[in-house]
Amino acid sequence: MKDPEIEILDKQLLSDKWYLLNKYRFKYSRNNRSQVQMREVYDRGDGAAILLYNLETRRVILTRQFRLPSYLNRNSSGMLIEVCAGLLDGDDPEVCARRECLEETGYKLDKLEKVTESYMSPGAITEILHLYVAEFTDSMKQTIGGGLDSEQEDIEVMDMDFDEAFSYVLNGKIRDAKTIILLQYLKLNKFRE
Repeated sequence: MKDPEIEILDKQLLSDKWYLLNKYRFKYSRNNRSQVQMREVYDRGDGAAILLYNLETRRVILTRQFRLPSYLNRNSSGMLIEVCAGLLDGDDPEVCARRECLEETGYKLDKLEKVTESYMSPGAITEILHLYVAEFTDSMKQTIGGGLDSEQEDIEVMDMDFDEAFSYVLNGKIRDAKTIILLQYLKLNKFRE
């Protein structure tokens, strides 16, 4: 299988209001065929996400918050149940995962386990998301969590039974890809029956 040859012909900034939205014109050559294509690409930086679990009590920690894009796309309340996550902002992915966990859930973690890295929407967004899991105990709870006022976060912390959380994947109450991936990872690797 041969990789394509790519030549960027033009890059036009469409917006830098929140993150960067650029329009690219590029030459795509593969298998003796060549064509010029155009794509809009959203660059918001890379991120990290983490799912907390407790094997002894069979609990997981999730978050629930409003997401405007989901509201605009037929989610009547706009609320999504997710693992905690955030942008790297120049930090190492593990540092970011720890920071976001403390800000959003109030738990200060000891040891993280890297699961994978994933493009979540590679057709339009450059972001790679670093996915982690970590064991937690009640003694690791440092604050109430809920996010940062300075980032306009209003995050509900959900301490749930693992089986109930996994049932939310099956019945459609959890529709966030990173959360589905990490819950499935726990089901296959930590909470095997």
